[in-house]
Amino acid sequence: MDEPNLTNNLMINIANIIWSFDATNKKVLILLVKNSLGVDADKWGLPTTLLRTNENAEEASLRLIREKIGIKLPDFYTEQLATFSNVNRIIDHREIALTYMTYLPHPSKLTAGYGAKDAEWFKVDYLPDQYLLSHHDLAFKTLSTKISEKEFYKNIQEYHDTNQLAADHSLILRLAFQRITNRLDYLPTILLILGTSFTLKTAREVYATFWKESAKSIDNSNFRKTHAHLFTEVGLEHGKSGRPARLYKLA
Repeated sequence: MDEPNLTNNLMINIANIIWSFDATNKKVLILLVKNSLGVDADKWGLPTTLLRTNENAEEASLRLIREKIGIKLPDFYTEQLATFSNVNRIIDHREIALTYMTYLPHPSKLTAGYGAKDAEWFKVDYLPDQYLLSHHDLAFKTLSTKISEKEFYKNIQEYHDTNQLAADHSLILRLAFQRITNRLDYLPTILLILGTSFTLKTAREVYATFWKESAKSIDNSNFRKTHAHLFTEVGLEHGKSGRPARLYKLA
């Protein structure tokens, strides 16, 4: 007897973790939207869209940025993160998520589009076992490192309230932070949020978020010794008082 086809009603969702940087407050940013449709209506989460039959996943990830939050992307970099396919991830239907990370060098002005009531940049801070995303009086946490993925999905109903991020987005974000942190010593693509060039001081400010320490505690000399090979010097930073700082780009 043939096995039943359980994928006829399978939906493929695209989720995008969009990173940027607030140069004034020296904060890493993540973009979240407030949903207006479906089981997660009125909940905040990552920008998402359903994959259309006439596009590939990367095209969909860029389309959702245009349509859902009104950002045109003249200068960006995007990469695939992972696929999330646990059968419990969505309450009322079967849906897998293909996730991407996009790095924007400037926190563009946002316009909530189809499927979103609001879109805002949330600043990133850290706690001992998770990260905190906040915007004014709104605050959300990534999934704690003390909770396993298996345990999370087994008890996912406990996370379905307005104080939690939509669906399994707290878990998706946890993996995104882990991916970036694990690559800081050899492939720090997160620094693309700083634009075409940056100072080592600004680079340390980004690293500090993921290393969960203050930027002042990261010694400049040691950082230069251990990470300068990842960068290429491109000039000097002018327009500020004092000795001009050297500018770098990713090697």
